Amino acid sequence: MAEPTTVTDSRPPPDAWVVAMATLPHMGPGRLRAAVRLGEPELTWTRDVVSGRAHRQPALQKKLGKNARAIAEQWAQVAARVDPATLWRAHADAGIGIATLGNPAMPAVLAGDLAPPGVLFWLGDPDVVVGPRVGIVGTRDCTRYGRDIAFELGRDLAAVGVSVVSGLALGIDGAAHAGALAAEGAPPIGVVGTGLDTVYPRQHRRLWQQVVERGVLFSEYPLRTGAEPWHFTSRNRLIAALADVLVVVESHAAGGSMHTVDDAERRQRPVMAVPGPVRSPASAGTNKLLSEGAIVARDVLDVLVELGLKDRPPRAAAEARPPPNAAGQHVLEALGWQPATFEQLVMRSGRSLAEVSASLEQLQRDGWVDGRGGWYERVAKAGARS
Repeated sequence: MAEPTTVTDSRPPPDAWVVAMATLPHMGPGRLRAAVRLGEPELTWTRDVVSGRAHRQPALQKKLGKNARAIAEQWAQVAARVDPATLWRAHADAGIGIATLGNPAMPAVLAGDLAPPGVLFWLGDPDVVVGPRVGIVGTRDCTRYGRDIAFELGRDLAAVGVSVVSGLALGIDGAAHAGALAAEGAPPIGVVGTGLDTVYPRQHRRLWQQVVERGVLFSEYPLRTGAEPWHFTSRNRLIAALADVLVVVESHAAGGSMHTVDDAERRQRPVMAVPGPVRSPASAGTNKLLSEGAIVARDVLDVLVELGLKDRPPRAAAEARPPPNAAGQHVLEALGWQPATFEQLVMRSGRSLAEVSASLEQLQRDGWVDGRGGWYERVAKAGARS
């Protein structure tokens, strides 16, 4: 895995202005997507956001609603205190990877989603988003029965090469990832609703660290973003988008997991549910799903059958591409997961101008690196492993 690199250049890449926009109040994923799609991020920041004229852009005005002018004025007030370059360096120094909408480093399954992130932050290795993936969700207020089932499903799926996706919440989510980590199999994938420096819930600090060490942790929120209720509803759509199959282990009749079910159904992902005691409030939602036609999930075999992996459980092979030579690998490691200029790569790698230039040309031909606007970026396509 190539690590995100520290930005030392005084002028940040274009993505820095998208990160700055993500810090603004009332900036949800839909509004950020609209802002990103306006064009050059720096121009959007200076022309529309800092000036207080964001509400004059028809695409943003539609997203901002009846309070468009007031929100635009609040954005301008906050933006006056934000330095995109400093903010960008803070994320890079924290080892956080960043990909904005249109950046090839964003996992393809999210970039092509019905509601893709305007910006995606991560800790760990985003290249683990390959092969089969199962989302496991459920209530925080789970029973011992539900906790044990979630742990066993997470463990057994990971053991046969299926990555477990969850929100790392208390209860079912955390139990599923604890099981996946116990198996030491397929890498876990977590999606959280806070900045990656804000562990929520606090009890899961060690679980966060283990997911980062063994897999990847995603967020749509920049540093120092705390927990807000709507963040978790928004996060659920990313869990549904990342999962090939969604399994609900326990859920109350009106539990938050039902939002994830709705998101999965909108994306035509199969929804499975674990049957529970008919008198248990924690199983009221899952039993209702089963009565409405959800697929029963009694054990890992049921899930593997739904994935089409009953007879072929191992992880899918990585997409073939020529491996970089020694010089190319050195430049690739110097590049990491953040955009870098040619001069930065020469300085970081310690190689000559000619060596770096030749390596970059070869890496671009082989599909490892993409160059645009004077910046080079590592390409992280689904199925590719470095």
